[in-house]
Amino acid sequence: MVAFMRSLALAFGMILMTTSAHAGALTHKLSSSVQLTVDAAATNVTRLGSTFSISGNNIDTTDGSTADTVSVGTITSGVYNPGTIAATQSTAGEAFSFSQSYVQADALPTSAPAVGEVANFGSITSTAAGTAGNLAGTVTSAGALTVTAGGAGSSAVGQFVSELSILH
Repeated sequence: MVAFMRSLALAFGMILMTTSAHAGALTHKLSSSVQLTVDAAATNVTRLGSTFSISGNNIDTTDGSTADTVSVGTITSGVYNPGTIAATQSTAGEAFSFSQSYVQADALPTSAPAVGEVANFGSITSTAAGTAGNLAGTVTSAGALTVTAGGAGSSAVGQFVSELSILH
């Protein structure tokens, strides 16, 4: 029995020597928000450049004055004009191929467009302004959210966030 008591006293002493537990910080945050957006009118324009390509097999070319050449062309108001290219078959009766393509560029404007107008370029994307319509949103003192849809080009976003942090 004495041995048992010594073992019990030793175990109890070891328990007393352990470090005490530390309580960490506990943080709980709640937040509510509403975001209402009505899009503005927007236009995006991109000026298209000139492209010219020519290829062939078993043909002779001329720009009208020099044989076996392709015209360097001219540039006027920022628009490339490749000139006239004539192609003839090199050897009559033999197979040949000829291909030519040209995309004309948008001319450079001579002045800026007036407010509300858009330059006449080859790639234009326009969107109308949004309308608020019935667009609405509220956050009550209790944190309750309500959002009401608006017209075209509008958005309503309600958000409730609960954040719990435990630090030790």
